Amino acid sequence: MKEVHRRSALNRLKTVRGHMDAVIAMVDDERYCPEVMKQISALQSSLEKVNRILLQNHLETCVTHAIHEGRGPQIVDELMETMKYTAALTGPAAVELETT
Repeated sequence: MKEVHRRSALNRLKTVRGHMDAVIAMVDDERYCPEVMKQISALQSSLEKVNRILLQNHLETCVTHAIHEGRGPQIVDELMETMKYTAALTGPAAVELETT
């Protein structure tokens, strides 16, 4: 993993960890549900940013290396399998785009 991406991902994940603790405290304190939901959405957004950092690193390192080795179709299949778990790509909007 490129150091710049590793450092960025770790920093964001550590921030998410602290934020998660705050959200847990909000639930413990029985805070107003919409306030908690807003914070959960912020956490999800932060995790998506980490996912994009990891994707960028993967494309710049593993995918590039695999293509140079002639394993392009294999690495693309692997990446497509991974993307099934990325809501931004597999949510309802993504499905609608595929059918039009």
